[in-house]
Amino acid sequence: MNPLSTRRDFIRTTTAAGAGLLLSHPISAAQNKSVLLFTKSSGFEHAVIKVTDGKPSIVENALRDMSAKYGFNLTASKDGRIFDSKEFHDYAAVVFFTTGVLTEEGTDKNPPMSVKGKQAFLDAVHGGLGFVGIHAATDTFHTQPDPQDLSNRYVAHGEQSDPYIRMIGGEFIIHGQSKDPRLQTTNVIIDDPKFPGLEGVQSPVSLMDEWYSMKDFAPDLHVICTLETSTMNGLAYKRAPYPVVWARMHGSGRVFYTAIGDRPENWQNQFHLNLLAGGIRWAIDDVKASVVPNLKTAAPGYAEIPKPYPPPAK
Repeated sequence: MNPLSTRRDFIRTTTAAGAGLLLSHPISAAQNKSVLLFTKSSGFEHAVIKVTDGKPSIVENALRDMSAKYGFNLTASKDGRIFDSKEFHDYAAVVFFTTGVLTEEGTDKNPPMSVKGKQAFLDAVHGGLGFVGIHAATDTFHTQPDPQDLSNRYVAHGEQSDPYIRMIGGEFIIHGQSKDPRLQTTNVIIDDPKFPGLEGVQSPVSLMDEWYSMKDFAPDLHVICTLETSTMNGLAYKRAPYPVVWARMHGSGRVFYTAIGDRPENWQNQFHLNLLAGGIRWAIDDVKASVVPNLKTAAPGYAEIPKPYPPPAK
């Protein structure tokens, strides 16, 4: 594969002139760290990451604003071949808003990761690459098999989970189904008000989004926010409060995840944007934070798994 043509295929970089081909790092940006936004959808493609008529997605625009405000360079890609490229090792962090088995072409038909590329990515995070997962990043690389009835998602696999799941720190099971509201307003409890981006925020924060019910939380999670489930509707949420924003160390790599981000309007919500920016800045080591594990105290019922929804009537 020719490196120059590969870059023409899969790299779009934010610069002062807008999105374009990155042939070399500008001298003026040499001091800035670089962040890769990766939004391939091998499963469901969310509206907020769709590129329409060549225009950047809602998520890319939001991160482009952050990059200008906080002084990091941003590259956006949907092409899994980037993880086999030399350029991949230039990034300080990778941001995922992804779905499905990324080593398969899947829904969006963009080139998949190679198996080697997946391992290179995981090794890079363990070695110090920052990682930020947004919303559907936990709906990615489900522990196999992952049948259509989702039965295997209701099993706690622990150390037998997919290596990606062990890295990110949790796995999506399901959200509201059938007659239950897929979108619900509930309280987000702030468990670590000192985390970057949460300065001055009063707990709880009321927010509407598509809330994921999750499991297989890494035991060393530093829980930043939990979801108040007592007023929520649907089998997915008949459980104790559980983590929806967290951080952890994966080897030398800083890992941050937020479940918020399905709704376009939340990409204008300052609570979400400030918290995400804090996570990115922490992941690239521009700000400091204590990420001492607190899973058992912040979310003592974290291990509960909700009852499965009944199969749809035939």
